[in-house]
Amino acid sequence: MTGKTSKFKKMRFLALAEACIILVMIILLVWAFFIKGSNDAVPANAQLSDDPQVRTRAVINKEETFYQLDGKKILLSDGTYGEIYLPVYQNVPPCSLDMDSVISRNGYTFYKENNAVASIPGIDISVHQGDIDWQKVKEAGVEFAMIRVGYRTYGGGEVKFDDKFAENLKGAREAGIETGVYFFSQATTVDEAIEEADAVLDAIAPYEITYPVVYDWEIIYDDSARTDDVPVDVLTDCCISFCERVRSAGYTPMIYQNKRTTLFKLDLPRLQDYDFWLAEYGDEPTYYYDFDMWQYSCTGKVPGITGDVDLNISFRDYSSE
Repeated sequence: MTGKTSKFKKMRFLALAEACIILVMIILLVWAFFIKGSNDAVPANAQLSDDPQVRTRAVINKEETFYQLDGKKILLSDGTYGEIYLPVYQNVPPCSLDMDSVISRNGYTFYKENNAVASIPGIDISVHQGDIDWQKVKEAGVEFAMIRVGYRTYGGGEVKFDDKFAENLKGAREAGIETGVYFFSQATTVDEAIEEADAVLDAIAPYEITYPVVYDWEIIYDDSARTDDVPVDVLTDCCISFCERVRSAGYTPMIYQNKRTTLFKLDLPRLQDYDFWLAEYGDEPTYYYDFDMWQYSCTGKVPGITGDVDLNISFRDYSSE
């Protein structure tokens, strides 16, 4: 009996020792991943250089948080479910525009404040518009142009430049039209988004850019694409990485997106540091949150351009900032 008791005590001691070792390991893991990790985290905007020639890599804070919601709903229409809704983020600024002041006339849209036009008319173009008579475009009242610098292919993932981006930048500036640029992204990683930003920055270095440098990531419809399964957090990281690269080079970064992709694919509370260019076609926007530019038509007609062209208005005069 004494031998059994001794053996039992020995086994009990070993079990207690193992439990103590496991507890110590858990405490060390918690300290390493949560306490030390949070102390070492650096906000995305914290390491920007004052030298516009130095491009920095965004340090992305991956800490998970729950967002404060105020109980409001965004109502959408879905082909399968009918009316659907999303909760409204309390910490993302809502649209501040008065929709009664959005005026559409003769195929063009503008915004009025105090009985005066308060928006700036513009277009966005690429090689698909062909040869452009920029002087006629200017005479038609266009004040800014967003010009595609390049794109990444959605099949092979190659970065390519728009054949006419240099010609269009030069022609628009000579006609007295303010210019911004955009890149059509199909990035699937942060490194690819940085590669795209660097390609844009190198390409536009010889030119005067007075409007934003834009990250245009789009879903490919009616075909399979390398971006079909990009998660929300990865896409948001790509937006941040591109925009911070652009900002560190001295330009104004901006994100372009349509209403539904913005609501379904972007982590909006993490993107509040960047201006937003909304694509939503119609007489007035229905997007709930704030935006700085609005692409309201893809079938516009402008003298000097053959065929359809995208029409935009900007609610800020970037050229004077």
